[in-house]
Formats: sequence, structure tokens, C-alpha cells
Amino acid sequence: MDSMPIRSNGFGAVLKDYPQEQVQELMDFHNLNGGLSRYVKFRYFFETIRGESITEEGVQALANSFSEIMLASLINEDLLIKDAVRFIETNWQKYEMHIVSGSDGVELNKICNALDLNLYFKTINGSPTPKKELVKKVIEQYKYNKTDVVLIGDSINDLEAAEVNNISFIGYNNTSLIADESNYITSFSSFK
Repeated sequence: MDSMPIRSNGFGAVLKDYPQEQVQELMDFHNLNGGLSRYVKFRYFFETIRGESITEEGVQALANSFSEIMLASLINEDLLIKDAVRFIETNWQKYEMHIVSGSDGVELNKICNALDLNLYFKTINGSPTPKKELVKKVIEQYKYNKTDVVLIGDSINDLEAAEVNNISFIGYNNTSLIADESNYITSFSSFK
């Protein structure tokens, strides 16, 4: 799903009462770190950009407001990346597939259920647990041989999760992630 513009709007809406230049600084961080969870981004906003502390309860309240906006906006088939969905529908019985995301896990499951995507995946996992930990947990829980596992992603955090877990990575729609062009795809219809 191409959700980055909607997520950007969500951060802007949740933080609308703060100085615009600070919110823009968060947007720059958000765009560079698309795969990081909102929990990390809200902490970054307060602790790094604003130089003030924030409680876990404060982060959770912001994340809850953000989630309401996301659920209202992301349950939309028009946002699905069509070739990715075709690849999943065509191959879900051939490969064991999991979702591991920086998005909130509860929200992600609601979105996948509403869009009838949940049946294609063995598990759907998201934040607040960091992505690299989620990937490790899936590998261990299903006793996967790491040489048989590939993480397909579009953010630096996806690449880092693959590297930390010593698994293959294929970059999707973000050439800045890949030094080796053979590990990059722009379309799932070209994925072999």
C-alpha cells in the first residue's frame, strides 16, 4: 500500500498545534525513515526536535489519535499497489508470506481484514515492537532457514532489518537502498 502521503498528513494533523517548522523537521525525518514506527517518530519529535521529555502515556495518546486518522484513510482499495497485490494473490500458496511493518500491529490487522488481504499471510506483525525484532521472531517461530528468506521492502529500516537478521533483501521502488541493481525491483510483475 502506498501510505506515505497519508501518514505524512496524519502526523501533520496530530501535531497541528505545534510550530510548523518543527512539524516540518519531523516530516523530513519521517520521509527518510518510512519504516520506523510512529512511536519512535513521536518520541523523536518531542525529545530531539523540541528538546523535551514525553511519557509513554503521552506517546500512546498521540499514537491513538494517529491511528484513528489512519483507519479512516487507509481502508481504501485505491491505495493498494496493484502489481504487489497480484503477486501476493498469485503466489500465496507457493510461498509462506508474512507482513512485518513499522505500522501499528493492531491497526495493520484491521486494515488487512477490511481489505480481505489477511488470508494471504501467515502472520501480520507491526509496531510498537521494532521491525528487526519482528523479523527475528518470525524466523525463529517458523524455524525458517535464513537462506530461504527474503525481505521485500521500500525503506532503509527494511534493509537494516534484513541485514541484522542476515537474510536477503529486495528493494522495492527505492533505488537509494540498493548498491546491487539485481536486488531492486520497480514492479512485482517483474519479480521472479
